[in-house]
Amino acid sequence: MTPAPSVAPRPLLPVLALLLNALTWGLSWWPFRWLESRGLHALWATALIYALAVVAIGAWRPGAFAQLLRAPRLWWLVLASGTTNAAFNWAVTIGDVVRVVLLFYLMPLWAVLLSRLLLGERLTRPAALRVALALGGALAVLWPAQGGWPLPRGLADYLGLLGGFAFALNNVLLRREASAPEEARALAMFCGGVAVSLALATLLLAAGRIPAPPPPDLGWLPGAAALAVAFLVGNLALQYGAARLPANTTAAVMIAEVLFASASSLALGAGQINTQLVVGGSLIVAAAVLSAWRH
Repeated sequence: MTPAPSVAPRPLLPVLALLLNALTWGLSWWPFRWLESRGLHALWATALIYALAVVAIGAWRPGAFAQLLRAPRLWWLVLASGTTNAAFNWAVTIGDVVRVVLLFYLMPLWAVLLSRLLLGERLTRPAALRVALALGGALAVLWPAQGGWPLPRGLADYLGLLGGFAFALNNVLLRREASAPEEARALAMFCGGVAVSLALATLLLAAGRIPAPPPPDLGWLPGAAALAVAFLVGNLALQYGAARLPANTTAAVMIAEVLFASASSLALGAGQINTQLVVGGSLIVAAAVLSAWRH
């Protein structure tokens, strides 16, 4: 497979690929909650799902493992992708889906800062405006209705923020490593999903904070396998699109997950909407729209 160019000659395909990934992530909260109801914690589920994907990539491109080992710069992608998946999947399992997704999608803020640090992109006035809008949105979402400081109010909030930062870093790294073979980048992302989730789940199990995974059962294994296929397709679409578009544009297109996740969670009773979320979400989406308008 030939290395991906940094910018595709026809940007429609990368944009559609990112929308497919956003749809996958936007609807993923439901199967993770379904697996949780059958005794499989989100961290164990994430490790299992991505392990199946690693096996699939290994069978498809056996040389990808050697490529990954020879490219230490891709190991940062392992950490960023693994943190993204562990944090987001856990957060949408235990928290209000709409709130978690809005905090996760503070990517215009993180993308501006990380693009400056890792890609050398200039911090322009429009970029500063996007940062201000994203910060304003975060304050609106986090501001307590009864007063006080606008701080995360629980584990789900912290996980949403951490996952969003890691996802912005993941997208910036994909663009920086666009010349690396696609199969090596995809393998790095899936290995991260296994390594970070498995390590964190093992630590929490030892501390008595989460239960051990249940024995294999036909009641949940087929669902986990189907989710693994969905994440394999979605993440391949992500690394295809993010490697061909500017990091800020990737962040803007991926904001479509807010729509997918909000609509599905409100329809199924896993999220709530109020004035604060509407105001905060509008500011966060506005920051993403400005990012897209710039390009």
